[in-house]
Amino acid sequence: MKQPSSSARPRTALSAAAGWSPAGIRALGPVTDVPTAAAIFGIGRSTAYVLLKIGEFPIPVIQIGSRYRVPVAAILAALHLPVESDEELPPPPT
Repeated sequence: MKQPSSSARPRTALSAAAGWSPAGIRALGPVTDVPTAAAIFGIGRSTAYVLLKIGEFPIPVIQIGSRYRVPVAAILAALHLPVESDEELPPPPT
């Protein structure tokens, strides 16, 4: 049976995330750097810094001195992914 071409496959928020899984994004910790966030969104490093400079980066970024940190929760929210995975949630009360 012939495999569907990549253009025939449905696109999801995650497929746009350049191979990053929700667990992989969560494993980054509470914040990450701009190049990593850019890779998750599928944009180049230089473009990401230009977007930061003009205030158009896709999510809010924290500036500490000359460094930028990107909240991982904001990345997950922008991709419409839960901040916590189902495995991390406590079981419902019985």
